[in-house]
Amino acid sequence: MISRPLNFLLSILLIAVPFTFTALNSSAQQKAQLRTIIVDAGHGGKATGAKGTYSYEKDICLDIALKLGKKLETEFPDLKILYTRTTDAYTDNRWRADFANSNKGDLFISIHVNAAPKIRHRKFAGYRTQTYYTGKGSKRKKHTRKVPRYTVYYTDNPSMGTETYIWAADRADEKEEFIGADVNSPEVELDSTEYAPDITDPEFKAKALLWTKRYFDKSYMLASFVEESFIGEGRFSRGVKQRNEKGIWVLQATAMPSVLVETGFITYKKDEDYLNSEAGQNAVADNVLAAVKKYKQVTEGK
Repeated sequence: MISRPLNFLLSILLIAVPFTFTALNSSAQQKAQLRTIIVDAGHGGKATGAKGTYSYEKDICLDIALKLGKKLETEFPDLKILYTRTTDAYTDNRWRADFANSNKGDLFISIHVNAAPKIRHRKFAGYRTQTYYTGKGSKRKKHTRKVPRYTVYYTDNPSMGTETYIWAADRADEKEEFIGADVNSPEVELDSTEYAPDITDPEFKAKALLWTKRYFDKSYMLASFVEESFIGEGRFSRGVKQRNEKGIWVLQATAMPSVLVETGFITYKKDEDYLNSEAGQNAVADNVLAAVKKYKQVTEGK
């Protein structure tokens, strides 16, 4: 949400400096051309992620990410496809975001696997005799009474399906900082009529805000295409969601459209089997590839 002062500022700037924002639009069109895609396999090494009956999230993430990367390389030979990890190595989330930003990524796709806690049940199992005392000294007396007894057991959580996350809109200020730094970088291609003001400059603040909104829209677009592709495959989709807790850094600190794809629930046996199979992993990679192809067509106006 844009505050009233910024709304007013944007109105003034759009009237007073039309050339600057025209140049911004030109620069935005340049940024729309996909050149570099960052493929991120979640977790790794000591960060095993969620655990299923027989597998770990980190391994599934890596297998799917590598398959996705190869398919992207084949489909788009002119694009640069970079990976945050290609082995079972621990990689800090801050490093992943820095890696994506330093390599001027145009798209960030993080592969993850979901999990849900087992469901706790409590069942009445009859009564037991409980002993208790009243009084003190010579008046102390022993009593017994019947109290209910319960057994506790757990069953697998039925949560299943896919969901794709984008960064939460209520964290826009943090996202804007990284996008603003990217816009202000001398390596960003700018129109000759545009200049990169100081990061504290009000006009620069307004510009960064526009970029933030643009990245949110594009992130949502790609996430929607991913979930649509899963639905077409017959998967159960839990939809597009905004994430503001676990895994937020790779979405929040990347100065580009970014999505985090939860490919299924490792704690749901059917999903776990699917995500550990070659057929399932290839299908997930194909679904994400199809979404990227559609995203590229829409953003590049083809």
